[in-house]
This record gives sequence, structure tokens and C-alpha cells, in this order.
Amino acid sequence: MATATITAGAMPGRPAAAASALPADHMPVRRVVAFLAMVFGMFMAILDIQIVSASLSEIQAGLSASSDEIPWVQTAYLIAEVVMIPLSGFLSRMLSTRVLFTTAAAGFTAASALAATATNIDQMIVYRAIQGFIGGGMIPSVFAAAFTIFPPSKRAIVSPMIGLVATLAPTIGPTVGGYISHAMSWHWLFLINVVPGILVATAAWALIDFDKPNLKLFSKFDWWGLAGMAAFLGCMEYVLEEGPNHDWLQEPAVFACAVIMTIGGIIFFWRVFTAEEPIVDLRAFSNINFAFGSLFSFVVGIGLYGLTYLYPVFLGRIRG
Repeated sequence: MATATITAGAMPGRPAAAASALPADHMPVRRVVAFLAMVFGMFMAILDIQIVSASLSEIQAGLSASSDEIPWVQTAYLIAEVVMIPLSGFLSRMLSTRVLFTTAAAGFTAASALAATATNIDQMIVYRAIQGFIGGGMIPSVFAAAFTIFPPSKRAIVSPMIGLVATLAPTIGPTVGGYISHAMSWHWLFLINVVPGILVATAAWALIDFDKPNLKLFSKFDWWGLAGMAAFLGCMEYVLEEGPNHDWLQEPAVFACAVIMTIGGIIFFWRVFTAEEPIVDLRAFSNINFAFGSLFSFVVGIGLYGLTYLYPVFLGRIRG
């Protein structure tokens, strides 16, 4: 009986023993596949910048746009994206990564389809702004997910993989964009996103389960901070984009945007340090390691993305 008692008492512990046999850094296949889908979505969002920039002349001819109007195809996308990227951190906490990334992937796909149907430059600018704003939520979500779902022992592998994808997309973008526009038409620069975008959105909704939404944050949403950030970053993008072409502050529109940028920056930084739940939490920069790491990433990013931006401009305007 004693033997039977010992055997019976040991049986309930077997599943726990089997579970404990798994290594501490074991990753479920479901989460790995979800993360790969997120990485591919980020690849699409970054790639879309460069494949379009390499084919602006074809889009200009197709839409009968002037040389002053066609740069707004890129400027509208970048202004909207640069506002969404810092906002996505708060949205992911409020809505969850699953809802934010699925919405971003689905919206990016829908805006890509709309851009392919544009019949004039005004429609194209609006669709590109929507595409940049909604799609901008995919890029930072990938970096946040990497540190959320992967244990420290795996981050040394995951971080370079993300960096490789983020660097590869703008590098091959001009070549891919040039080939698509010449082999088919400029419409396919946007239609090529539709099928992969649907697959990414479906995978994200079905597989992402990293966190839960906190809808209580909606009542604490800092609308003044959002308005200040949008004015600050959006107008700064315009000033840096159009300033060199119009003798900087000598142009009334550039001067007006510089004023709005200053006012928006004051409102934004005031709300960052006074709001209960700021749009962007800058207190993270009080960590010296994080601050220097961000500075180094900023400098490296200038070198990486600056050159990949200049190449298509040089090839399009100088080499024809």
C-alpha cells in the first residue's frame, strides 16, 4: 500500500515535471511566427518609401503633376509617418499590440490600393498621407515586441535581424521600384503591397498575444500633447524638406511653418513633463546608457538612410 500511495502521489507531478524540463528561454512557435509577420510588415512600410522615390518621374507623368507638386508624394508620407511613430507607443499600451499592428497593416494595405487608383496629384497626396500615418505604427511595434516576447538570451540574435531588415529595405528599394515601374506601371508600386499586406494583417490578428489592452488610458489621452507633437514634427519635416529650395525663412510658407513648429514644440515638451500620461515618455533618457545608445543610433541612422535617400535622387536627376 505504501508503494501504491507513493506512486499515486507522484503521478500528478509528472506534467509539471515535463513542463519544467523545457529550457527557460524556450519560445513558442506561435509567437515566433507572429514576430516574423510583424518584421515583414515593417519591411513593407520602409520599402514603400524608397520604391516610390525611385519612380517619381513615372508617377509625375501619369498624374500630369508639376515638378513642384510631385515631391509632396514623398513629403506627405514622411510627415504623417513621423507623427505616428512616437504616438504608436501610447496606442500599443492602450489598444494592445495585436489591435494596433493589425489596424496598421490593414490600413496600410487599403491606402496602398487607394494610391494605385489615384487620378490626380491631390488624391495621391491624400492617400500617401493616410498610408504613411497608418503604416507608421508597424515600425516601432516590431522593436517593442522584440524586447517584450524574447528573453534576454535571444535578444542578441533578434536585434541584428531587425536592423538587417530595416537596412535592407531602403537599400533594395530603388532597384525594385525602378524595375516594377518599367516592367509594368507605376500603379504596381502600390498594388504589390495588397496581397502581402492582407497576409500580414491576418497573421497579426490570429497570432499576436503579447499583451492586453488598457482602455482606461483613453480617458487620460493627452490631446494637447498630440496636437503639439503633430505641429512640431510635421512642420519641422516641411521646413527641412522645403527650406533649402526656397532660401529658408525668406519663403512665407516656410517661415509660417517654422513659427508653428516652435509653438508646437513648446506645447509638446510642456505636456511631456506635466501630463499624467504623456504621449512620449522622455524620462527614459535619464538613463545614461539609453541616452547614449539612442544618440549612437541617431548618428548611424543618418549615415545609413541619408545615403539610401541620395542615391535615387542622384540617379533620377543627374543620370536621368
